[in-house]
Amino acid sequence: MWRKIRRGRVTGLVGCMALLCTAVPAFADTYLLPLGHEDVVGEPEEVLAAHDDTLIDLARRHGLGFEEIVNANPGVDPWLPGEGTRIRLPKRRILPDAPREGIVINLAEHRLYYYPVPKVPEPRVVISYPVSVGKMDWSTPIGLTRIALKIRNPTWTPPESVRQEHLKNGEVLPKVVPAGPDNPLGLFAMRLAIPGGAYMIHGTNKPAGVGMQVTHGCMRLYPEDIEALFAMVSEGTPVQIVNQPHKTGWRGGQLYVEAHPPLESTDARIVDPDLQALVRLVARQAVLQPAAVNWPQTEAVYAQAAGLATVVAQNEAVGVK
Repeated sequence: MWRKIRRGRVTGLVGCMALLCTAVPAFADTYLLPLGHEDVVGEPEEVLAAHDDTLIDLARRHGLGFEEIVNANPGVDPWLPGEGTRIRLPKRRILPDAPREGIVINLAEHRLYYYPVPKVPEPRVVISYPVSVGKMDWSTPIGLTRIALKIRNPTWTPPESVRQEHLKNGEVLPKVVPAGPDNPLGLFAMRLAIPGGAYMIHGTNKPAGVGMQVTHGCMRLYPEDIEALFAMVSEGTPVQIVNQPHKTGWRGGQLYVEAHPPLESTDARIVDPDLQALVRLVARQAVLQPAAVNWPQTEAVYAQAAGLATVVAQNEAVGVK
């Protein structure tokens, strides 16, 4: 039950039923939520670059962020991949280890997951978008919060610290940036109930930066993505922010591992796991479902940190071929 619904196209009867019942955003990656103890959605995809494509172009076209498409394609020139170059699209994903409700944002993955509450008899789905997150000295807080306020056409009042940072680079920011197409918050913003800071999920006037660690703590989406998410999410929706560079999960009796590069951060509270931490995660999963683990493959996934969900073990009782 992990069939995928993408860009208004569906695969299979189950997917068609879901599309009839659920409004699917045009640019979202939308998947039927796995049943039981399954954790993996989607399948890897590939496209051939055109002569004038950049990885930024391809990322936005296929619902990805910049860093995740670059990490999945090591050795490819992000600015000139070259006509006919095969580009991997990391569309198979392990769901973050967090309650499957409301919004879950995995900072290390640069990705947001939204679990809408279905109306009977709709199936449950998960909708995913790439996001930008806080840069090294402006880390995005981790923990549970909620959507406190939804704002259309927001104005931006940059904190004094942000104005001083821009001033050092020769850019003078006004005390208030009016609403409109030049506003860094874009046309839609959702303020989070995080004390001590104006943290938001919002759009952007610089979509090329989506999927990177570049913000002052907020989470940016592509303009088309924030517009769709804004329409679906209500005030009070829970938001769980996690930092999980390594994820493990099961599908069809096979254990998958997914590794992303760690965040750059000066925040001592952000601790990125090493190889031994990943080994412990995999070993714990192999105890829950007895499995023969391919440890060299696990180490390779860790070393590459390409964000590609990869099979490293098989449940011995299932005997998947």
